[in-house]
Amino acid sequence: MREPVPQDFGPDFLWGTSTAAYQIEGAINEDGRAPSIWDVFCQQPGKILNGDTGAVACDHYHLYREDIALMKELRQDVYRFSVAWPRIFPTGKGKFNSAGLDFYQRLVDEIVANGIEPWLCFYHWDLPQALQELGGWTNRDTAGWYTDYTIAVAEKLGDRVGHFVMLNEPMVSAYLGHFLGLHAPGMKSKEAFLSVIHHLNLAAGQGLTALRTQGGDWQLGTVVNMGLAPQIEGADLEAAKLHDEILFWPFLDPLLLGRYPESLDPLIAPYVREGDLQLIQHPVDFIGVNYYFPERVVKDSKAPFGFLEVPPPDKVSKTAMGWEIRPTSFTDILIAIKDRYLKLPPIYISENGAAFVDTVESDGSINDCERTEYIQEHLSAVAEARNAGVDIRGYFVWSLLDNFEWAYGYDRRFGLVHVNYATQQRTRKASFGWYQQFIQAARES
Repeated sequence: MREPVPQDFGPDFLWGTSTAAYQIEGAINEDGRAPSIWDVFCQQPGKILNGDTGAVACDHYHLYREDIALMKELRQDVYRFSVAWPRIFPTGKGKFNSAGLDFYQRLVDEIVANGIEPWLCFYHWDLPQALQELGGWTNRDTAGWYTDYTIAVAEKLGDRVGHFVMLNEPMVSAYLGHFLGLHAPGMKSKEAFLSVIHHLNLAAGQGLTALRTQGGDWQLGTVVNMGLAPQIEGADLEAAKLHDEILFWPFLDPLLLGRYPESLDPLIAPYVREGDLQLIQHPVDFIGVNYYFPERVVKDSKAPFGFLEVPPPDKVSKTAMGWEIRPTSFTDILIAIKDRYLKLPPIYISENGAAFVDTVESDGSINDCERTEYIQEHLSAVAEARNAGVDIRGYFVWSLLDNFEWAYGYDRRFGLVHVNYATQQRTRKASFGWYQQFIQAARES
């Protein structure tokens, strides 16, 4: 195992891991939880690799104490997790399910008892199916139901949770779920995609506004994923600009600038009502940035938005997802965010990690040196961005555990901890020990 190479992140820098409810919890039929759009999507033939579902996943619902003990062993400061909306409101609205919330009461208590700070994400893609049957995120009313849900959760858990995340990667929910059809709910509609962009932004704005009135001393923010296309040598800059204005900037520009990007503005205008942008431009205390790889795009006049995403060349290094490994793009993207917004709140790297083919040796060990190298190189990229003036205050590895990787089922593994899905046995990978040592060395530097 490679020795940690500490960077000067400072004593106040936060170290953590991230997970998501549907990817780890399982127990989809327990304590009053109703189906989410992912439960329904998983039942559709051919949607999920190997026909996998999140029905059991990592059984975190029952094994959360064991998993939090791993976090304590890792010596992490913070843990970002999500709450399953259909556990709290099985129909998405109306009647509150106290039995569902009790799990999160126990979970938060255990996190805090182990000296870890909980960061709660309200929405990581698992919309209640009952709301999908009312139009889901294409229905403007969903923003209001989301707001009711966030208030209910904050009222119950806000005495122990100090950081709330409004949305995780809304671009993925809108684009993969409503335009490409690769994620739940599996729609393939340009109109749905555009309406969902705005309604997700509206939900975040309404939720933020409502939470500010609750009197809690909370830090409120949101999480976006970034893979800006121009950060590649020889990129088609015109196609890249269009791509990024359609996919990446629409979730930060309205929040921080009060407007949609130039390329998207006329397309999304039919869904925007008077006062919406003022509501969406609500002050936030932090922005979470998720980064895995940079996109490559070319112009294509026949494509719905005028660009086409293309795979990286064969010669470049890739993860098991086929994603290009390019840490320099991470630095460039963080600087691009800083340069675009004059009043940028502090940034936390809320997800970064990689899937590789992990081999379990005869002695049970897992020497995932590729993952360790990936994380180390990307931490160096974060340090470079900090040196360039980007206010970055924390880093969360994706992910603590191997888990249900959406359309890839259980075929791709991102965890620092290996999960045997047949037995639910947890095994620390070499990257777990490396990250543990890195955190300790960074604190002592």
